[in-house]
Amino acid sequence: MRQLAIISPVALAMVGGLSGCDAAAPETGRFSPDYEGVETTLLDGDLVRFDVAMRGARGPEDIENYAECAAAQYALIRGYGFARHLRTNVYEEAGLWRGDAVYTISPALPRGVRTIDAEVVTASCVENGIPMV
Repeated sequence: MRQLAIISPVALAMVGGLSGCDAAAPETGRFSPDYEGVETTLLDGDLVRFDVAMRGARGPEDIENYAECAAAQYALIRGYGFARHLRTNVYEEAGLWRGDAVYTISPALPRGVRTIDAEVVTASCVENGIPMV
């Protein structure tokens, strides 16, 4: 049985940008995020929590993408090629967006719907200017 990987929001945004899908969207101002850092906590074995913060986010998706980039880079640093998203909590207060995301990291494609290929996602993050761990 062949497993299919789900395309991550970061990769999907990149594909949408390449295809020109957003060309007809009205200009609402330039996206100018201020990434304020990532804190990584190893919870248990392959279970990792990422606390991220940024200003200038357009919405929850931007903070989720930031956390995903951190998770992908972390997986590669630890010698793994994949991660699986478990949950992300996002909140905003006075223009500061925060998120805490939990991922599992693994050497092989894990079961589940929200899996990411760490190499593909990190390449997309570099192309989109999203910092990583």
